[in-house]
Amino acid sequence: MSVQPTRPESDRKLPVNPQKTRRGLQRLWHATGFSMAGLRAGWSETAFRQEALAALVMLPTSLWIGRNWMEVALLCACVVLVLVVELLNTAVEAAIDRIGPEWHDLSKRAKDIGSAAVLLSLLLCAGTWCAALYQRFL
Repeated sequence: MSVQPTRPESDRKLPVNPQKTRRGLQRLWHATGFSMAGLRAGWSETAFRQEALAALVMLPTSLWIGRNWMEVALLCACVVLVLVVELLNTAVEAAIDRIGPEWHDLSKRAKDIGSAAVLLSLLLCAGTWCAALYQRFL
């Protein structure tokens, strides 16, 4: 049985990302700051602003449209899903733009797929809301 020599503390490599050393409430505090920065970055996108403003109307309206907590939760979840997918699409576009401004087939494909995901989330949200409105008023 061989014993591996241990390296002294000074020889151990520190993580490349100093954020990885945070624990507990300090980590939560910094993660919240990064999330808020992401929301501010998303706000710079016209599509996200439009969807967020629509959400400000639709989320309270869901309390009136939904007949029970499950319907209200489903209506709210569809609206929030659109915002989440839009933020992810914005992140993909930013990463692609970071790589370079030149046109590339894979860059176009990644952006098109992100756009398709936003479209599907919007269709899901519209379908869910139309069904809820139909049930409520007809």
